[in-house]
Amino acid sequence: MDPINRTLKKLAGSDRFQERYNEMKKQITGNPEVQQFFEQHKEELAPNALDQGMIKLYEFINRSSSCKSCPNLEGCINTMAGYEPKIIIQSGLIDLEYHRCPRKMAHDEQRRTETLIQSMYVPKDVLRATLDDVDLDSADRMQVHEMADDLVDRLIKDPEHYKGLFIHGEFGVGKSYILGAIANELKKNNRASFILYFPEFLREMKQSLGDQSFSSKMDAVKKSSILMLDDIGAESLSSWARDEVLGTILQYRMAEELPTFFTSNFDYKGLEHHLTYSQRGEEEPIKAARIMERIKFLTIPVHMSGKNRRN
Repeated sequence: MDPINRTLKKLAGSDRFQERYNEMKKQITGNPEVQQFFEQHKEELAPNALDQGMIKLYEFINRSSSCKSCPNLEGCINTMAGYEPKIIIQSGLIDLEYHRCPRKMAHDEQRRTETLIQSMYVPKDVLRATLDDVDLDSADRMQVHEMADDLVDRLIKDPEHYKGLFIHGEFGVGKSYILGAIANELKKNNRASFILYFPEFLREMKQSLGDQSFSSKMDAVKKSSILMLDDIGAESLSSWARDEVLGTILQYRMAEELPTFFTSNFDYKGLEHHLTYSQRGEEEPIKAARIMERIKFLTIPVHMSGKNRRN
C-alpha cells in the first residue's frame, strides 16, 4: 500500500498532473450552469465543495443536458440513454443524480398510452406528415398552416398554453394530415402528443367495460399532455359515449387546461346538432351545449377546404 500512496503523491505533485487539474478546474468553473448552481447554493456548500466535487462536476459538464447534445433518444451520449445529470448537495458536498431527460419523458408517455389504447389513427402518410409538405392552394389552407405553425411554437415555448385547434371541413381535404404534422413537429421538440381516431376509440371504450380496462384507458387519454381527437362527429353517438366518455375527457382537460385538438366534418354549430341527438333519437340540447362549451373553451375553430385528396 505504501508504494501506491507514494506513487499517487508523486503523480499529484507533478507539473503535468497539476496542469491538467488546473485546466479541468478552469473548464468547470467557467461553465454557466455550474456557476449558477454555486451562486444559488453558496450558503449550503462546504468551503472545499468545489475541490471535493471536481470529478462529479466534470462528469456533469461532459454529459448532455436537456437533450442539447443528442440527435435523438437512440443517439443519446449519456451513460444511461435518456437520463441526464442534475447537480445535488449531499452533506455540503457536490453529488449527481440522473433523471429522465425531456426526450425520454415524451417517449415514455407516448409508449405508455400506445400500449394501453389500440385505436390510434396513424396511417403512413400521417406518420410522415410535416407542415412543410402541406399544400397551400387556398386562402383558408394557408390560414390553417399559419395557425398550426404558431400553435406548435406556442406549445413548445409556453407550458401554460392550452388552446388547440378545431379543424373542420369536407371529407378528404387533409385535416388528419395537419394533426399528424403538428404531432411530428412537437415530437421533434420533445413534446408528446396522442392522436385517436374518435369513432374507433368509442368502440374500444365500450368493449373495455367487459375487460375492466375502462378506467385505466380513460385516465391515459384524459391526462395526455397533448390530445388530438380525429374525426369527431363521424361516430354514431349514444348518450353514454357523449356524456360518460367524451364529456368526462373534456371536463378534465378543461379543468386542467390541457391542449386538445379536434378534426371534424362539422363546424361548431353542426357538431352541436349532431351531439343533441342520441342513437335512439332522444333530443338532449342541454347536454350537447355542455359538451360544446368545453370544446369551445379548449379550441380555436378554423375551416379547411380544398380538393378531396383521397380520390
